[in-house]
Amino acid sequence: MKIVTIIGARPQFIKAATVSRVIRDRYADKIDEVLVHTGQHYDDNMSKVFFDELNIPRPCYNLEISGGNHGVMTGRMLESVESVLLQEKPDWVLIYGDTNSTLAGALAAAKLHIPVAHVEAGLRSFNMRMPEEINRILADRVSTKLFCPTEAAVVNLQAEGLTRGVHNSGDVMYDAALFYREKAKSQSTSLEEYGLTKSEFALATCHRAENTDDPERLGRIVNAFGSIAKTIPVVLPLHPRTRKQLVDYGLTDMLGSVKVTEPLPFLDMVALEQAATVILTDSGGVQKEAFFYGVPCITLRDETEWVETISTGANLLVGSSTSAILAAFDDVAGKARQVIRETPYGAGDAAGKIVSLLAENKS
Repeated sequence: MKIVTIIGARPQFIKAATVSRVIRDRYADKIDEVLVHTGQHYDDNMSKVFFDELNIPRPCYNLEISGGNHGVMTGRMLESVESVLLQEKPDWVLIYGDTNSTLAGALAAAKLHIPVAHVEAGLRSFNMRMPEEINRILADRVSTKLFCPTEAAVVNLQAEGLTRGVHNSGDVMYDAALFYREKAKSQSTSLEEYGLTKSEFALATCHRAENTDDPERLGRIVNAFGSIAKTIPVVLPLHPRTRKQLVDYGLTDMLGSVKVTEPLPFLDMVALEQAATVILTDSGGVQKEAFFYGVPCITLRDETEWVETISTGANLLVGSSTSAILAAFDDVAGKARQVIRETPYGAGDAAGKIVSLLAENKS
């Protein structure tokens, strides 16, 4: 069996690492995996270092497609992925998450009548202004196998009339959290590098278009970061797009004493997530990692597809209001860490379930 895996962004590298490891370790004689990197995240900090740290095989194809508006990027990816699929003639195309790379892979495969398997199917924010929401809905519609990370995702698909080929596999991100947490603690020197003390700093990220492309929202968020940095250190690994927008909007001075860094290697980020007293983020992956590591999280969005983190009380959804962010920080900064004994995201064996279902071609 041949599987073509389409990846392009940091979260997808992490997810793909768990599945690719199972393929190599348990199914090397049955499955030939062809990795295709679209290039959506292209520089060393956003891409190459992840392949090194996660021990992901070098992509067979690197399409080097990045930048441009959504339509331009997705269209170029669609054309290039189609060429790869025509050459490789796979049995399955495996896609992850909700990026433009996800959508391009799904559409290219569907138009060639190649079955699509979607990891992280069924997630919904119910906000159609989010590019990710459009991507995930369309990807689910053309997928043959839909691997849901939670029961809530299964219910979302049922509400849309999608029941065939749907599996609650659990979340491959939980697999990754369990696999890399101790490795990150032992190998990362990020705490020492940034002069941080465990449980005495905040970790922040901000990259979603709904925040970065709106100067008022971004201004309120960075104002909150700057205010929090007056009480405890705040570390902000900065996405290239966010960095550009801060400069273009003239907002950099509002960050005050925030420790701004380049995007961090995966193990450094995991080490800081585990050691932080609180995490402030608009990233879906970071929300979950905060939950997995028992660290209070404040989500800088108006809605989230990871509803389980909210219902358990581990995550506060606050939007972009400076006052709401600061109030949430005051509420959670002193709270004790949670000990995660059971999660709605499975038992840490999602990748094994996914590969088994693909290898045995179970419906």
